Amino acid sequence: MKKLILLSSLSVFLMNCNKKTETAAPKAETDSTATAEAVTDTLGPKSFCYMGVTGKDSVFASIDDNLGTITGKMSYKNAEKDSNKGDVSGYRSGDTLKLTYEFESEGKKSARDIFFIQKDNSLVEGIGAHKEENGQVKYASEKNISYKDGQKLETADCNLVNKGLK
Repeated sequence: MKKLILLSSLSVFLMNCNKKTETAAPKAETDSTATAEAVTDTLGPKSFCYMGVTGKDSVFASIDDNLGTITGKMSYKNAEKDSNKGDVSGYRSGDTLKLTYEFESEGKKSARDIFFIQKDNSLVEGIGAHKEENGQVKYASEKNISYKDGQKLETADCNLVNKGLK
């Protein structure tokens, strides 16, 4: 028993000898001349509102961009054709928004691809041949989409756009 107590005491003594002494880190002095900068959240969703008018026809769009994933609402208000409104969802590919527009017109639900080029503070709708695939209208060839004659949507006040989306 004496040997056990002696060995235990010796081992405790040796462990205490091998411990390094820890010193407290010095406190950093704060610079009283430094100014606090505002932190901008660049990772959260960004909301944009757009409106386009051609003659008596109007297009309203409210777009949310969450790190390249796009969602939102859109409405085409046509003077001499059927109007429609619905939801858009898709993704950003470079400066192109590749969206699916799911809308209701004349009591019928439909879905079609709609692409926009984003330039400065505007969106320009892509024009191209379409084909129907699994009940959805898609562009026949993404390579043959033209943006020069497409509907142009400019940034607009979101309150005005939201009224147009109702």
